[in-house]
Amino acid sequence: MFIETERTPNPASLKFLPGRTVMPTGTREFASPEAAEASPLAQAIFDTGEVVNIFYGWDFITVTGAPGADWGSLKPQVVSILLDHFVSEAPLFVGGSAQDISVPEETTEMVVEDRAEDAEIIASIQELLETRVRPAVASDGGDIAYRGFAEGVVYLTLQGACASCPSSTATLKHGIESLLKHYVPEVTEVRAA
Repeated sequence: MFIETERTPNPASLKFLPGRTVMPTGTREFASPEAAEASPLAQAIFDTGEVVNIFYGWDFITVTGAPGADWGSLKPQVVSILLDHFVSEAPLFVGGSAQDISVPEETTEMVVEDRAEDAEIIASIQELLETRVRPAVASDGGDIAYRGFAEGVVYLTLQGACASCPSSTATLKHGIESLLKHYVPEVTEVRAA
């Protein structure tokens, strides 16, 4: 087995590609060792002592190093942990599959309550996020979650490498906001939730 790595726009994060499915559905982010208790793999990566965030995507794992982490020594440790995990075919989560733990997008916490009269606008926004934005954000080692629409403002949450990336504000304001405004004229602004 060979695990590829890719740099992300976030200099603190590295994307690991094991060449197989990681999460069959949804995504999962671990922002602390305590949150990683649900996943032996995430726990093992946090146990290196140099990691502050782990993100599972469909076919990748993004690891964010702590401030001052040395990727020269951290990268081989993470690759070794990933190899051991995937070669042994260990479960990703304690007591079940990823499907038992992943949170479907419909049940994620909303920043604002969507109004029924905005249903068409929201459907357009969500389609653009799924077809145009999510693939681009995933290629950078992260994900994006819709958190609501009210009075022209779209609320989004960046995850994985994108959450702590120095250019995340530019991604939201110049990239995603411009795209949504172009295709959905009712959108006036995009804000991080």
